[in-house]
Amino acid sequence: MCHFLYIASPLTLSEVRSMLPPGLAADFLAPAAANALRALLATAQTTARLLVGACSCDLFLHRDAQHHKEESLLRQRYRALQLNRTRIIQAIDRHRRGEHPARDPATWQGLLAAFVAEHARNAGDTLYYREFSPGGLDGAGLARPM
Repeated sequence: MCHFLYIASPLTLSEVRSMLPPGLAADFLAPAAANALRALLATAQTTARLLVGACSCDLFLHRDAQHHKEESLLRQRYRALQLNRTRIIQAIDRHRRGEHPARDPATWQGLLAAFVAEHARNAGDTLYYREFSPGGLDGAGLARPM
């Protein structure tokens, strides 16, 4: 269970990646997830997950490398969703994977806003979708918007 940010864009994945700030990556989605987003934006050529490491949590939570306070917040949300211990451990392991440049959420959000503005100048209509889920949209379909 992590935060995930998705994009459905009329640009190619290479074009999207070329505009991303350092530390933010864009990865293709599984077909079911891609189709769910394309159903919401017919002009989308590319659907992708925007990631810092293996999730998008850094865009929304302050990553505390010393005390892991954000992991406590995630664990609380997982328990509220009545996930079992095994699923919680898997989710926290995913949250920890990958490179996490030391930036606070405000910095990430500023970088993301600059990307969104640049993307809008080049691409026009684009869909951004944020979700909190065990593994993202892959095979799960769209959750109700929060």
